[in-house]
Amino acid sequence: MSIRAPRKGENYELSVDLNSEYRDKRKDAIKRVIASMTVGKDVSGLFPDVLKNMQTDDLEQKKLVYLYLMNYAKTQPELVILAVNTFVKDSEDPNPLVRALSIRTMGCLRAEKIIDYLCDPLQRALKDDNPYVRKTAALCVAKLYDLKPELVIDNGFLQQLHEMISDSNPMVVANTVAALSDIHTMATSSHPPPSPSDPAIFTITSSVLNKLLIALNECSEWGRVAILNALARYTAQDDKESEHICERVVPQFQHVNGSVVLAAVKVIMIHMRSIRREELSKQLVRKMAPPLVTLLSSPPEVQWVALRNVNLLLQKQSDLLSNEMRVFFCKYNDPLYVKVEKLDIMVRLANDNNVDALLSELKEYASEVDVDFVRKSIKAIGQTAISIESSAERCVNVLLDLIGTRVTYVVQEAVVVMKDIFRKYPLTYEGVIPTLCANLEELDEPEAKASLIWIIGEYAEKIDNADELLSTFVDTFTEESYQVQLQTLTAVVKLFLKKPDSSQGVVQRVLNTATKDCDSPDVRDRAYIYWRLLSTDPGAAKTVVLAHRPPISIPRTTVPPALLEELLGEVSTLASVYHKPAETFIGHGRIGADSVQRKESELSDDRFTAQKALQTVVAGQQAENLLDFDDAPTQEGQPSGLAATQILPSSPAAANFLSGASTNPLDDLVSIFGGMSASGGNGGPGMEGAFGGLGSMSPPGASPLASPITTQRPEEDLLGLF
Repeated sequence: MSIRAPRKGENYELSVDLNSEYRDKRKDAIKRVIASMTVGKDVSGLFPDVLKNMQTDDLEQKKLVYLYLMNYAKTQPELVILAVNTFVKDSEDPNPLVRALSIRTMGCLRAEKIIDYLCDPLQRALKDDNPYVRKTAALCVAKLYDLKPELVIDNGFLQQLHEMISDSNPMVVANTVAALSDIHTMATSSHPPPSPSDPAIFTITSSVLNKLLIALNECSEWGRVAILNALARYTAQDDKESEHICERVVPQFQHVNGSVVLAAVKVIMIHMRSIRREELSKQLVRKMAPPLVTLLSSPPEVQWVALRNVNLLLQKQSDLLSNEMRVFFCKYNDPLYVKVEKLDIMVRLANDNNVDALLSELKEYASEVDVDFVRKSIKAIGQTAISIESSAERCVNVLLDLIGTRVTYVVQEAVVVMKDIFRKYPLTYEGVIPTLCANLEELDEPEAKASLIWIIGEYAEKIDNADELLSTFVDTFTEESYQVQLQTLTAVVKLFLKKPDSSQGVVQRVLNTATKDCDSPDVRDRAYIYWRLLSTDPGAAKTVVLAHRPPISIPRTTVPPALLEELLGEVSTLASVYHKPAETFIGHGRIGADSVQRKESELSDDRFTAQKALQTVVAGQQAENLLDFDDAPTQEGQPSGLAATQILPSSPAAANFLSGASTNPLDDLVSIFGGMSASGGNGGPGMEGAFGGLGSMSPPGASPLASPITTQRPEEDLLGLF
């Protein structure tokens, strides 16, 4: 019987190949190591073997080894030191690609022990003859500043960066601007903030501005975005300078990259604020439209980002795309998130000239299979009717056609929209009400039911069978949602105030049900208010319930004006996509595990301190009562203030709290106030008079209603629950 040799793992085989005497075998092994690393396998054990293959003339193999080092430098910081000599040697290689590769890799290693060895090679690279090496070194300075700012300042790297803005190569200028901008952001977010003379602060002067504008047209798209973002930070000296910047930036609208286009739009929108010539402003707005339209032919994700930015721009410049309505019509294969944005923009662009085309398009959307999109399309019809008064009748006709389809979700959304149209144009489209009431059976959603109930209550005097329609909702009152219950209650009271003779029974039923059987405090409170109003002063009830409501309107902007200006300065960033300032979703500084643990320990210390303080008060120690304004002195030897509070010795809550074993945050309240007299817990004798007379009062012409309030025993008050 033969003994099977132990199986060797894949890492062992790779290790053997990495130490092979054949170059091709070693290179193939490195490729397999990188492939394993890419799919998530742990190949950190091969670090010494991979490191041996670093000294080679094969550029492809060197890149693969550097890639491996960047990935595992954090887990093997001691072994990375072994590679320092090779890095330094490569930084002096005759090949500029190798020099740049070594500098970039050393900047990406992010290992504390290797940072000091980076300074000399970086000094040489910043003054290298080859622009490719210089532009790589510029970005390396920003990475080094992130790791160790004082090292960058002591070695004068920042001063060299500021000098490199005058470089003859536009790509070097672009990377220098990107590095200085990153360092500026890091410096300004630190505490305390640096002084304006700090070299980390990137101040754009007029001379720097001219250099940036010269380099703008000659660098790559990444470089253009960096320079445009820097131009957006620049504050122009006068309107002439703003005009000059806008004229130099406008050619960027023709760039094929959407990020460059949006960055150029941001610069134009910021510097347009300083331009006084109305004609030039209109000309710039006209030039902005075609590139924005072109962005809509991008893939859906890019298209959505463009649409969110367009939505923001339209809130500032409503005439920006006034003639481009058809571009925003939805395609059959558009994702829902793109369609929804397009709908919002179409409503913003609607005017008397294009409203017919918009309505026919929205009517088509209402026959789609996507229920959410259909609902939003019908809602858009209502928004169009509210924002353009001359189109309201056409919108109502389209809604009636949609109600005629008898499709449940279409009818329900149309009823909700009609309620808004009635709010905007009262007493105008009353002929539609019979059609809406005829579709009562189709409604099963709370919002649609509530909308129809509101319409019935509002026009109760013109609907002959209003009491019968509302009775169906009163019969199922306790089964309906709170939204429907509140609307039913109000509608029935409106009906009673308009037709008191025929609706006494309905109002009595709904008030009884709402006060006795309903578990929602909102519904109960409203019922009590209506009951008191009807039983004491019907005239006051009419004034309150049938008060004139101002017509609704759709705001032109969805964000406040100050926030809009801020977001326009953030176009082409996440802030303009979310329509929120960056600080609401990006934290200041890094939050590491040590920060989280420190925060948790601070919170636990706070809890312990608070509990000790409360225990001290509860135990009857001397404590100053800051609210005691009485001049009468306390008796000598007696505690005063909170310390004088009587504790129930038999209360389990007090016992738990004193021992520190309490988990209920209300136990301290129970233990402190548990000894109060019953009269204090009932709210005083005046409260009984306030509610006791409610049962004896009744609406005019109706039979007296039984009081829904029962006398509460002392042990049933709030503290009795604990």
